[in-house]
Amino acid sequence: MENAKTLVQEKLWTIPFTLIAVVNFLTYVGNFMLLSTLPMLILHIGGSTLMAGLITGIYSLTAFISRLHIGTLLDRKGRTSILLVGLSVMLIIIVSYNTVAYSVILLLMLRAIHGVGWSTVTTSTNTIASDLIPATRRSEGMGFFGISISVAMVIGPGLGLYIMEHYSYTLLFILSACFIILALITGFSASYCRQNYQSSQLANVKSTEDTAQQNGKLAVIEKSALGPSFLFFIIVITYSTIMIFLPPYASDRGVTDIAAFFTIIALAMMFTRLTTGRIADRYGTAKVIIPGMVLLGIALQILSVATSLPMFLIAAVFYGLGYGSVQPALNALVISLAPVERRGTANATFMCAQDMAGILGSVIWGLVAQVFGFSYIYSSSAILIVIAVIWYLASTNGNLIYKKTH
Repeated sequence: MENAKTLVQEKLWTIPFTLIAVVNFLTYVGNFMLLSTLPMLILHIGGSTLMAGLITGIYSLTAFISRLHIGTLLDRKGRTSILLVGLSVMLIIIVSYNTVAYSVILLLMLRAIHGVGWSTVTTSTNTIASDLIPATRRSEGMGFFGISISVAMVIGPGLGLYIMEHYSYTLLFILSACFIILALITGFSASYCRQNYQSSQLANVKSTEDTAQQNGKLAVIEKSALGPSFLFFIIVITYSTIMIFLPPYASDRGVTDIAAFFTIIALAMMFTRLTTGRIADRYGTAKVIIPGMVLLGIALQILSVATSLPMFLIAAVFYGLGYGSVQPALNALVISLAPVERRGTANATFMCAQDMAGILGSVIWGLVAQVFGFSYIYSSSAILIVIAVIWYLASTNGNLIYKKTH
């Protein structure tokens, strides 16, 4: 009987885990469709470039602020109810976009609320996934879960731009809303299956959720997550140079067809998410994080001197391999270090690092590009990765970040 329980605990691809990964995928596709198209809509209806930038900035800011509190709500009130509320908010906002599509101010107001819904859903799915993954397969499981984001990254932006260019914004919002509706339906199914998934692991999670409710813990930051989150903050700062500034940088270098860069980087991320998690679980996260950060540094250095499309694509391979290795390993580390009853807050802390890095990265690198030029963005980012490696080694030697995930 004991062996049978162990086998159940070690199983990764349970029905609840598969469903929550599908929820994550559908949500990210629906959201990625709007990331690159809403700023263009602002310009289309007569808004300024400042307003076009604000529609992304205000979304990131409200996502960050709300995420600080969503983690504690997940720990005190339970996971799936918060997830379904977040999806409902997203659906209402996306449907509302179509009714105010010619008012810049109203679009900005809706986008601010959208950020709250987005942070609610993504923190919830990440936390539910971490509940369902066996401790001995945590890095592997988070890597597989992250594939849902990588695939959505390949599909969402291109699909949104295609619909906008060939059809209408109305169809864009309808299709985006359809993805969220499907996520809601799948979320209800995941909730039902999760409640009926009889493993001791989920029974323990339920028990600790009840304990957190009784204790009424209100801290919005989980201290055990600060080390990995700081490292992730540095990495996402470098990632923002690619997501925001790579297209104008490539154009400045006379390189065309740069869209292939983003496809390559997403495919490389998918490859490492499939392979490196098992290494981290078996040999420790340091065996994945350090090589991954080295790959990131190499990629950024190549970008700083790139003058042709092949050089850009080589950098995409290195960066995708590095980021796809480091991100799930750090996320697994955050989950392992945190008390189970504080897992939602730990995940929120980790994702807040991503939000803040995205906000600061757009400002800092914008100033660097304006004063020194685009290439300095990438050479400076490579230096940051070196600093991050040194800090990580010092932290693990000082036991600030534990090397094993289990």
